[in-house]
Amino acid sequence: MEYVSTRGGTGAVDFEGALFSGYAPDGGLFMPQRLPLLDGDALRRWSCLSYRELVKELCSLFITAELVPQNTLNDLIDRAFSKFRHKDVVHLSRLKDGLNVLELWHGVTYAFKDLSLSCTGQFLQYFLEKKQKHVNILVGTSGDTGSSAIEGVRGQKNVDIFVLLPKGLCTQIQELQMTTVIEDNVHVFAARGNSDEIDEPIKELFADVDFAKKYNLMSLNSVNWSRIMVQIAHHFYAYFQCAQSLDTSPLPVVEIVVPTGGGGNITAGCIARKMGLPIRLVAVVNSNDIIHRTVQHGDFSLSESVKATLASAMDIQEPYNMERILWLLSGSDSHQTKMLMEQFSASKSLKLPEDLHRKLAETLRSCSASDEDIVRAMRRCWEENHYLLCPHSAVAAHYHYSQQDSTPRCCLAPASAAKFQDALLRAGLAPQLPPEITALTRMETRSTPLEKGQDWAQVLREQIEATARRR
Repeated sequence: MEYVSTRGGTGAVDFEGALFSGYAPDGGLFMPQRLPLLDGDALRRWSCLSYRELVKELCSLFITAELVPQNTLNDLIDRAFSKFRHKDVVHLSRLKDGLNVLELWHGVTYAFKDLSLSCTGQFLQYFLEKKQKHVNILVGTSGDTGSSAIEGVRGQKNVDIFVLLPKGLCTQIQELQMTTVIEDNVHVFAARGNSDEIDEPIKELFADVDFAKKYNLMSLNSVNWSRIMVQIAHHFYAYFQCAQSLDTSPLPVVEIVVPTGGGGNITAGCIARKMGLPIRLVAVVNSNDIIHRTVQHGDFSLSESVKATLASAMDIQEPYNMERILWLLSGSDSHQTKMLMEQFSASKSLKLPEDLHRKLAETLRSCSASDEDIVRAMRRCWEENHYLLCPHSAVAAHYHYSQQDSTPRCCLAPASAAKFQDALLRAGLAPQLPPEITALTRMETRSTPLEKGQDWAQVLREQIEATARRR
């Protein structure tokens, strides 16, 4: 199993190479050169597997046994999920009106990113110990990625992690989950900017090839293939939980509704579909609707500004994983992908070629939800089920409530409602806070401010150099 760049300008690498690279050297994103295909018999065999077992099976398709022996891989995944609060790691709640909610948030930080980042942290540590190597991880976060990435590597001697968060634009709980971690290998920066703005200095440092190589820079955003790989399991598990029967031929279709920001989870769904899983995908977004406009009209163009919404982790204008989806749907056409992404990078505006837009519209449905839609879905779910949705999960529920058909459907729930008190209060609902979250407000915090007008890339560069000198 080898991985190639979506832009075709770099040689193939193995899983270890993709894991430690983040972005490919040519600016593209790594994808498997070929995808394994599963027939109906294989899917029926997998249908009785637990979520944990599905992750093991899927990872073994993308990580060769020569690189990580199967028993070792299984141990790493078991270790990754050892701190999850639910015995099944994830849990499906079957609610009224056919609303199925797959809770992906039973990890330490109460967010779905714990699933992929806990595994990625274990994979990293395995290779770093084997090679006696040190890396510097750069992460830009809109809310949940930062805390999940920190949890995956905190205290590890072979890793330093540098996290940029958008000060005042994520919830207090999300911010505290990052700034209260005071291990020496964790460095948090509170930037006066939005999610897209904090990605810019990170891209700048990765683009400095000599610096990136000297300090072993890598990313744990969903540009990293390892995260996408683990997230493929969400779609298989959702399918097996919600399909009515696997005794028919062809197998029944299940609709998977995916709250979408940077596009990692929906990319994983597209890959699962290409592998043979009979799912219909729906990308649901908030008022930052670039993916919705792309699916509906082929218009992959920025709006004038990022809109602050109740579903703050999805307040993203540049969903970088769209590059992977376009590459996949173009038949792995790296020349076309490179041309399209360079055009978008230059003008922030792109009209998809007609054939590519048609393939995208055949692969994805889409829906956009306003804050009012989110609040209504949260209230309805509470009134009918006494079940609290986070605002991102409510975007998916809004889509479900708008549908009249009886298609089996599963809504992915990326975070616990406990992290979004303001949204709950806006909906007239009472937050239910676990003691681990309440305790955050009493803990010491530590972060470095990044103000408007500062050269954020230079501040990061100096901090990385200073950290390396102290080692």
